[in-house]
Amino acid sequence: MSPPRPLLPLLAAVACLAVLPACQLRPVYSASTGAAATGLLGGVEVSPIPERTGFLVRDQLVSRLAPQGAGAAPRYRLDVTLDDRIEGFGVRGDNTIVRERRTLRARYALVETETGRKVFESVAGADAGIDVVASEYAVVAAEVTASERLAEAIAEQIVGRLAIFARRGS
Repeated sequence: MSPPRPLLPLLAAVACLAVLPACQLRPVYSASTGAAATGLLGGVEVSPIPERTGFLVRDQLVSRLAPQGAGAAPRYRLDVTLDDRIEGFGVRGDNTIVRERRTLRARYALVETETGRKVFESVAGADAGIDVVASEYAVVAAEVTASERLAEAIAEQIVGRLAIFARRGS
């Protein structure tokens, strides 16, 4: 005989709770392991990144990295190189573009400031779709908005990966 229907969600929750202690997932910023991530992220200086999108990415990175304190020399430097592209696709019968895809890729490296040695490098990326409408102003505004969203997504990826790197024992 099976348990009554209202008890099924409760039984499922109890079963999940029983399995959780065996799980190896831990929060990056937990009290026991968060010190490594916070320490590393607080000691990172972000190098200037050229172009408008570079400014946006750098601004997002700086706002997410906790400052180590006034006057403290940064232990690491974050060098970021961007590849920002807009491609048209979805062509109408009169050869006009219906949609664009804005792609932002970032190659980044965490460098020790004292030695100049790369301690971590990776790639982050994000895409956004843009509708091409009759108003050129609206298309440009959509491209700018997509650029802002992509800069935020790239910064989130970079900071998240740096926090995981720090937690693993930089």
